[in-house]
Amino acid sequence: MAEVIGVRFKEVGKIYYFDPNGEQLNTGNTVIVETARGVECGKVALANKNISDDEIVHPLKPLIRKANENDLSHIEENKKREKEAFKVCEKKIAEHNLDMNLVDVEYTFDNNKILFYFTADGRVDFRNLVKDLASVFRTRIELRQIGVRDEAKMLGGLGVCGRPFCCHSYMGDFQPVSIKMAKEQGLSLSPVKISGTCGRLMCCLKYEQEAYSDLLKHTPKVGAIVKTPEGKGLVTDNNLISGTLKVKLDSSPEDAAPATFNVKEVKLLKDGYIKMNKKEMEELKHLEE
Repeated sequence: MAEVIGVRFKEVGKIYYFDPNGEQLNTGNTVIVETARGVECGKVALANKNISDDEIVHPLKPLIRKANENDLSHIEENKKREKEAFKVCEKKIAEHNLDMNLVDVEYTFDNNKILFYFTADGRVDFRNLVKDLASVFRTRIELRQIGVRDEAKMLGGLGVCGRPFCCHSYMGDFQPVSIKMAKEQGLSLSPVKISGTCGRLMCCLKYEQEAYSDLLKHTPKVGAIVKTPEGKGLVTDNNLISGTLKVKLDSSPEDAAPATFNVKEVKLLKDGYIKMNKKEMEELKHLEE
């Protein structure tokens, strides 16, 4: 077991563990720590806690100090510098006629490096841009290409639900989402209805997937053969949330409408399966990337 604190360097970023070095810290405290990319300033997201060694990436680096007034002033100064650097980089991108979109700029706390985050459709040869930026800022320059999900997380915005993006407001890490999830949840596979502002599958598909997976274990699928109080029939539709089934009874006339039953009223004889159209899946594959 080891005592750790959890520190975030971005508002809703990943939590990293550090040795509190004998200090008792509270959630929200601003601290200075040493990271793989140098000295950084972050906020305590997890107060002093004992965790098992297998949850720690060794070596566990120690806390340098709690942030003081000078540190906080330095952070504010860096924010001003980042805005200026953003303008300069945008101008240089235009001068080099590069097909890339600048998203964010970040100064490391010790000012030893400036990171420029950008999106682009493909690979970009930005070597000359890096040289130009290094000659202007006289420090190490790193250009980092990010995906559209990361762009949405950095910039924020409102989703189709009218609430701030989940990734920007509270999600630390992206969770894997798939077309299969949308299919199992009975959603329309229209890209407009299942993708977020970033153009990829909505993260919220993951939230209820466990519940839908459980319901699918207990609800006959479309195509299943079931025994009902009115005889044997074929399931033509189901509603996982309400637990209702529409069943085409074998004894009913060909043009008769399916009868409706609760899942508790029927006995499964042979289950159906969720059909996954390969062509449709290929066409929507880009939404998962």
